[in-house]
Amino acid sequence: MRIQLPIVSVNNDSHHGGRAALTCRFRCGDACFHEVPNTTTNPYVGDVIADALSRRTVMRAAAVVTAATAVGASATVAAPKASAAESAAATAATSTRHASRGARGLRFEPVAPNTADTVTIPDGYAQNVVIRWGEPILRGAPAFDPENQTAESQSKQFGYNNDFLALLPLPGERHRQVLVANHEYTDEVLMFRGYDAANPTKQQVEVAWAAHGLSAVVVEEDRRSGKLTPVPRHPLNRRVTATSEFKVTGPAAGSDLLKTSADPTGTKVLGTLNNCSGGVTPWGTTLHGEENFNQYFANATRATDKRYGIGAAATERKWERFDKRFDVAQEPNEPHRFGFVVELDPYDPTAKPRKRTALGRFKHEGATVRLTDDGRPVVYSGDDERFDYFYKFIGSKRMKKGSSRAVREHNLSLLDEGTLYVAKLTGDSPAIEIDGTGKLPADGEFDGSGEWIPLATATAKGAVSHVEGMTAEEVFVFTRLAGDKVGATKMDRPEDIEPNPHTGKVYVALTNNSNRGVGSNAKADEANPRNANKHGQILELTERWNRADSKKFAWTLFLVAGDPSDPATYFAGFPKDDVSPISCPDNVAFDSYGNLWISTDGNALGNHDGLFGVATRGDRRGELKQFLTMPNGAETCGPVIQERRVLVAVQHPGEIDGATAEKPLSAWPDGAGKINRPAVVAVWRKDGCDIGV
Repeated sequence: MRIQLPIVSVNNDSHHGGRAALTCRFRCGDACFHEVPNTTTNPYVGDVIADALSRRTVMRAAAVVTAATAVGASATVAAPKASAAESAAATAATSTRHASRGARGLRFEPVAPNTADTVTIPDGYAQNVVIRWGEPILRGAPAFDPENQTAESQSKQFGYNNDFLALLPLPGERHRQVLVANHEYTDEVLMFRGYDAANPTKQQVEVAWAAHGLSAVVVEEDRRSGKLTPVPRHPLNRRVTATSEFKVTGPAAGSDLLKTSADPTGTKVLGTLNNCSGGVTPWGTTLHGEENFNQYFANATRATDKRYGIGAAATERKWERFDKRFDVAQEPNEPHRFGFVVELDPYDPTAKPRKRTALGRFKHEGATVRLTDDGRPVVYSGDDERFDYFYKFIGSKRMKKGSSRAVREHNLSLLDEGTLYVAKLTGDSPAIEIDGTGKLPADGEFDGSGEWIPLATATAKGAVSHVEGMTAEEVFVFTRLAGDKVGATKMDRPEDIEPNPHTGKVYVALTNNSNRGVGSNAKADEANPRNANKHGQILELTERWNRADSKKFAWTLFLVAGDPSDPATYFAGFPKDDVSPISCPDNVAFDSYGNLWISTDGNALGNHDGLFGVATRGDRRGELKQFLTMPNGAETCGPVIQERRVLVAVQHPGEIDGATAEKPLSAWPDGAGKINRPAVVAVWRKDGCDIGV
């Protein structure tokens, strides 16, 4: 089932594992080549573990030494400890896996890792490109013409570099759904022929502003094939760009920290930037995380700006030459208005999107929602930076059911009141058992406990800070600093966080950190068990009593990524000779059977990024299969897993060092010599049956 691959050494220190430098320039502003923004002395997970558990008995350590000796001096991993029942189940799975069809929802022949310049899918499946960058979606939009793009035309066309995707029902219109997409960033080198990075033109900059943001477009299903096609000029179709007006809501709205010369009220913002992942709320709206917003702002000198990675020099895109709001020296509060979670009502194209300040300001990878037992929203979000934190917001107002205007307005206020928390983790293995190789500790798993530390509470009457020395407004605007002050646990790039709708367990994608244990940087710890970690891991979090509003949790590493032939990998105890190689987990989603689907970003194994499905429960827990792969230079984003369809965003195809609009290094999606266009792809079974059954 699995193609055996050599472990490929990647010698860069890229923010995205094996990602090209071109991607680092345009998506995150070379974040990993800058000083780490978090310079606090907060304990790393490993330090917490060592302090808390150094009192464990010497007998435990002796048992580890004995086991290692029995395996051999050169061994790098110990056999996981398991109960008799678990051992029997593992043995049975090993003996029957080649005859088994796999976990329900994952019954497909896995795609072999590859470097093909196409979207590779399993046998028996078909695909189509749903929509590309530049396709008209609004009335009056011209056909895409890369030689004559204008801001006006781009503002009516599908945006660039689609990331998060949502497919929402469209009542009253059979076989139609509303597709919502993030447009994370622009790569001007691949968009414009003759682009001069030192001297971009005003028109190029304005096109880039219009290519950022969000798109909503109705799509229609061909029931005979599963193919999706856009419905141009539908009344619900919408573009939101870097110049659209947003409403600021929640505890920081109107704060002096958000007021600018263009907006003295501190309640209106033009645009949204670097929208990465997101989520769909139970009340029918979509959430969008503003991630690497720092790279758009120039000439910053304050410590608070530095903590967010905002530089003191000119920016890559030079937007500050054309709008002073991107020059921090002229508009010091403008960057304070980005780094939030945006909420969009896709059923009301006239409603202003809202920036939810109660969810905090940091590099939100996304935001996902579950409800408490009494109907209050709980939002999980990761801060995608080396050694930064992940967060939870617990709302104080209950969701109402129904579709009336009054109900929708009530539900659109749910994310403005509640308490914001940050995670603090503790491990349960002695430091001697965490040696940086990924070797499992004596108890057979990387695990521990944790608590949610309150930062601030927002109410209708005002907000209260729980952080000494900071006001509530400061907590919600400088959330990273609040996390520093309360001693939150530094993590390795926490990205997408998704609760399993079947079990309530929460899965945290930790993409990578090649700086782990390098030089003076923090060494490996139980939650981040490998030094020079190029492949990442996925953490499984279980709230106490499985209550979404619990203040304590247990955690375990569900998956330690990499080539299964590498001893420093772990797949929830599933036999490693029967899983696909995976590197750099990024976005996650669930299917109707509770399987976790993982898209990757920056595969450091020498293969293209892809989409994977893995069972989270039962005797096949940890069985991971690759479902598709990306074209040259592309990242897997978005994934939407429906019963009969999988949707992915193919982001930045052809984004390879040396590529330009004149010299594309990928032929996807429109053939050799054509300009590369990020796009959305749908995949379905040719026989019309459900995915993976």
